[in-house]
Amino acid sequence: MSKQPLPNAKERLRLFLSECGRRARGLCDSLRRQPNRIDSRFVLAFRYRYWEREARGLELLKEWLSPEQFAQYEAKSYFEVTGCHSGKRYRINRGTSMNIHELDGAGRPRLGWCFAPQGHLVAGDVMLAQKIALETDERGALAVANRFSVLTGPRTTLLH
Repeated sequence: MSKQPLPNAKERLRLFLSECGRRARGLCDSLRRQPNRIDSRFVLAFRYRYWEREARGLELLKEWLSPEQFAQYEAKSYFEVTGCHSGKRYRINRGTSMNIHELDGAGRPRLGWCFAPQGHLVAGDVMLAQKIALETDERGALAVANRFSVLTGPRTTLLH
């Protein structure tokens, strides 16, 4: 086998990468010269569709909530679920990340959990997925979740 194709392939790759870099620099320069190039009609349509998706996601979530959870969510923008394996209580706050708190016996947040389905989903869809996961496969959900500390009580600052 000849060694000729390898240097040729390296040279072609080098030329390709330098061309990509040149085009990227040109695109960046072009965008810097025209910062307001995005069509405002596109932005308005995107925003409208986003709020429409957000509303549909919340409607679906509300259909899946029990009457107690629904009342809780309407009053406080969160609802509580019980883990299927441990029986622990979790509070799912409105949001898409860092919105799950494990509760202690008195109903105070003691630990935070963060997990969500893949993709760019609206809050209602994420909260529904979190609810179903904790109620049907708590161990599996927590196995992939990130754990975080929850601040409880009044914050105190130390003065030096």
